[in-house]
Amino acid sequence: MKKTFTYLSFIIFLGWFPSLFAGEIYVSLQGNDKNPGTKEAPFNTLNRAIKQAREWRRLNRSEVAGGIYIRLEEGVYAQRNSLFLRPEDSGTKESPTVIRSAINEKTVIRSAADEKVVLSGGVRIKNWKKQGKLWVADVPTFNGRPLDFRQLWVNGEKAVRARDVEDFEKMNRLCSVDENNEVLYVPAVAVRRLIDNKGKMKAEYAEMVLHQMWCVANLRIRSIEVQGDSAAVRFHQPESRIQFEHPWPRPMVTTDGHNSAFYLTNARELLDVPGEWYHDMNARRVYYYPREGEKMQEAEVMVPAIETLVQVEGTLDRPVCHIRFEKITFSYTTWMRPSEKGHVPLQAGMYLTDGYRIDPKMQRDYLNHPLDNQGWLGRPAAAVRIAAAKQIDFERCRFEHLGSTGLDYEEAVQDGIVRGCLFRDIAGNGLLTGSFSPAAHETHLPYDPADRREVCTHQQINNCYFTEVGNEDWGCLAIAAGYVSDINIEHNEISEVPYSGISLGWGWTQTVNCMRNNRVHANLIHHYAKHMYDVAGIYTLGSQPKSYVTENCVHSIYKPGYVHDPNHWFYLYTDEGSSFITVRDNWTEGEKYLQNANGPGNVWENNGPKVDSVIRERAGLEAGYKDLLNIQ
Repeated sequence: MKKTFTYLSFIIFLGWFPSLFAGEIYVSLQGNDKNPGTKEAPFNTLNRAIKQAREWRRLNRSEVAGGIYIRLEEGVYAQRNSLFLRPEDSGTKESPTVIRSAINEKTVIRSAADEKVVLSGGVRIKNWKKQGKLWVADVPTFNGRPLDFRQLWVNGEKAVRARDVEDFEKMNRLCSVDENNEVLYVPAVAVRRLIDNKGKMKAEYAEMVLHQMWCVANLRIRSIEVQGDSAAVRFHQPESRIQFEHPWPRPMVTTDGHNSAFYLTNARELLDVPGEWYHDMNARRVYYYPREGEKMQEAEVMVPAIETLVQVEGTLDRPVCHIRFEKITFSYTTWMRPSEKGHVPLQAGMYLTDGYRIDPKMQRDYLNHPLDNQGWLGRPAAAVRIAAAKQIDFERCRFEHLGSTGLDYEEAVQDGIVRGCLFRDIAGNGLLTGSFSPAAHETHLPYDPADRREVCTHQQINNCYFTEVGNEDWGCLAIAAGYVSDINIEHNEISEVPYSGISLGWGWTQTVNCMRNNRVHANLIHHYAKHMYDVAGIYTLGSQPKSYVTENCVHSIYKPGYVHDPNHWFYLYTDEGSSFITVRDNWTEGEKYLQNANGPGNVWENNGPKVDSVIRERAGLEAGYKDLLNIQ
């Protein structure tokens, strides 16, 4: 009996220390890449540590047997380019590669506020000089080229790119739309600050952010022509053609005063309230109007320099496998396409590369209604991008201060756990998974590849907190899953989002495709629809046999006055083509739901405020993860 107890104790001991016999590689800001990478003589960069791990595996060194643990000491690791993980960097189930914080490693559960290992794509702006109410600083080069950016943070708080309204409820509205000539007519008073007394446009790089149904478009202004009480605004290509050719979503002109709203941004002339900034690209200077209490000589002012911090990419035949990130913060990325080509999204931040109305309408099979348009899509950049991989996990990580998507399981990814992570202050989507139609695939066609390895499957997203995502691209979500199967989205909390909380599915078609066996369970979604309409706490698209939306809690919807259809909002929403989905036992504070152009096989049972309060109380973060709510 004593021998058995001793043996069991030893097994438990090994369970608590999985890396006891693993290879260990250390990284420190005080290290040197010519060091051996030990705790006493660490490397300086994560890239060097990855190379070391790769060589250990190539040579089948003894260090590989129990897994390879790359331990990062406290600090901000500035990335000059993306960290690229290849098939050669793969671990195995028995010997994973773990990239983790080396801080307080004996602590099993730690507050997200304690995370101090940061992979950063940011550059600090220094040497500020006072200029009236404003402060100005020179913008440095980055990797030998002039630096451009669309975001700026002061002491970790996001500043506002100069715009014409502080209160979105005071946005101007369109007067009319001329699709044939690619012109938007707006009130003349709205553009006065952008033109001189001769009517010439002063703001060379000004943009219009246009609210249209469930998306906003970023349109670069080419010219402004005042015509009495209105002004004709024209835009650069390629976004001008796409904006006026594609039918959905579209700028709205109504008879009840709810024309599409817009605001103007990115002009020195609009820099007039504390917290705003402007980048003069030609002079390579940045201007900032400090908030009360901000001391610019001491402030940490960060701008993002790169779009993607980490890229994990293999092939269908050689996926990248068994890599885990633990307690790592990913911060300060940008996405420059809107500055270069504009941004005209279709939905969920996916931008149109082409799209137009068709006549006569296209007849489709399988009970689908006729199709009136065509569209092809691109995908925004992400801070962490994963493609053709297996079991790429994130435990207790943070994704914050990002200029586009946080984490993206793009395509051909099997398995993978995202658990206990914080997603906040993100311009686009928090987390994406699955294809949203390949670039060459018309987006209304069902996606059902012959090689099912192309489909993202078996992701587990649980006990994560999403807040203040989509804070620039208002049509984005906390969690957006496209063409996926066997995904489980469970026990997450979502708040302060501009559009819907969770979107599941893609394709606007009842035709059975690659989607099936998906589950959205016990999530807490509140304070959503901050800026948009046509929204829901949980939203679905397309045929998804044996999929379930169960025991979620949805409440506290925003109702912005500037949307053109202020009553078109819902707690739960199965949209076009949704089929074979069970929606059951969800607690919602009202019973406002929508089933739009649904297919067969859906089941709706026991949803609303009369659902057992235990379901409401159980939804959201489980006990061991509620510390995520204490953001610092």
